[in-house]
Amino acid sequence: MNWTGYLKDRRILVLIVIAVALALLDWHYGIHFGIEFAGGTQIPITLAHPVNASDMSNLISSLQQRVSTFGLKQVSVEGIGNGEVYVVIPSITGSEINQTIDIIQSQGRFDGYVNGQVAINGTGILKGSIGQPAPTVVNNTVEWIVTFFITQSAATRFASVVFGQGNKPLYMFLDRPSNTVVLFNRSIPLNTTSLISQSSALAGIESALSAGNETIPVVEVSNNNISVQSAEHFLQINKGKYTNIIASAGINRTLLSYLNANNYTVKLESRANMTPTFTTVGFNQSILDTWPVVGLLSAPILNPSITNGNVSDSYQISGIAPATLTKTQKLAYAQQQTKTIASVLSGGALPVAVFVGTPTTIPPTLGSHFLYISVIAGGIAIIFVSAFIMIRYRKIFLVAPILLTTAMELFIIVSIIGLIGTIDLAAVAGMIAVVGTGVDAQIIITDEVLAHGSSETSARTLLGHAFYIVWADAALLVVAMMPLFFSTSLVSVIGFSESTIIGALLGVLITRPAYGAILSRHYA
Repeated sequence: MNWTGYLKDRRILVLIVIAVALALLDWHYGIHFGIEFAGGTQIPITLAHPVNASDMSNLISSLQQRVSTFGLKQVSVEGIGNGEVYVVIPSITGSEINQTIDIIQSQGRFDGYVNGQVAINGTGILKGSIGQPAPTVVNNTVEWIVTFFITQSAATRFASVVFGQGNKPLYMFLDRPSNTVVLFNRSIPLNTTSLISQSSALAGIESALSAGNETIPVVEVSNNNISVQSAEHFLQINKGKYTNIIASAGINRTLLSYLNANNYTVKLESRANMTPTFTTVGFNQSILDTWPVVGLLSAPILNPSITNGNVSDSYQISGIAPATLTKTQKLAYAQQQTKTIASVLSGGALPVAVFVGTPTTIPPTLGSHFLYISVIAGGIAIIFVSAFIMIRYRKIFLVAPILLTTAMELFIIVSIIGLIGTIDLAAVAGMIAVVGTGVDAQIIITDEVLAHGSSETSARTLLGHAFYIVWADAALLVVAMMPLFFSTSLVSVIGFSESTIIGALLGVLITRPAYGAILSRHYA
């Protein structure tokens, strides 16, 4: 038998070249297996209320963008019905899981205020323009920066709002709370530097949180009865206006009981989050620079050059790592801040509030068992296919090319999905299904080739007839899988549609022509 003749056929050569190229890519980059095989963490998310298909699609896209930008590879976000979402991530450390949860929980609403007016918000940010420069170190100070560009309309609005506001702060918030009162514990120091008095610091806080109907009141409280009564009086005269309370974890128990009895939503924060930081401007004047409890990221001073009506499209959010940390800790903190903020801004605001449940860990040992069972299922499929071929045609030669091209097809599907995505159980199910459809197409080709006489022209004609049927079957299969491929409520079976579609296209474009070439040369 002249094997060189087979290798000279363009159709066979294309199959070999593609298989070799993918094998090299697999060796260099590795194949990514899903959580079922490699182990990982599944984070359940419940939506505040059911959403329609469009909002679910936007939510999935936003969350996917966030966790991907954060640096987590091979992450899947799956919509379950119209009220739940599962975020599935590879096996990572506990701290990274907590950071991922924080990113997911963030509503993602970005606003920049000047004199109580919104000068810029997240809708104007060009998502692909968000940059993460490396932290800068000057002496013992570590600064983090996130850069971004905005649309022309957003730039025009910004120029209008900041006109004439030179040397004033631009307060940049991420998820600034609404309908909220901050109960500030007097034991937390405000005068972080000797240049800022207590009264000046309070004035700086009031200025930063003033925004018309969206002002966030700050009420100082302590453990004495007069302070508690004063806070209760403020809440009583503003009953119905504010529904949410942010307070220190060590809040007075009597006051906490009052809040719970009056159905306030209370969020208790750590002392670190409740501690604001200030920037000194001039003599005895302070500007609230950052405050985690209200989402204040930074408050850069507006340069007069950008407050004269000129339109600019490039901006940045910046901050300084806490002075109490070591230099190594400051660098880690700065990098973490940059990644987190860039991730949330990249994903944009979520269309609905979300509540994160308890993460579930799937151990790699269970994943290995899944992989073992999948290999067994694939082996059984190959055995049954071989047996059917032997019974159907009673020709040993046909067993090798059918199994070879089927195995090559499976290898190519595994490589493509494993390189650009993840191989999950749904994808494996689709691959097993592809074995059946692939053999079906090869049987059609085999019947047509064996039906002709000794004429090579007749074989080519009959191959054309066979491929007409194969192409029609593949087209119908792709069309049937499309609803699953673009589904938001049945995302768990997208892997099945992916592997089935890829298998159908590979079959008609590469493996079926190669199989036809082998048969036509052998029986011509």
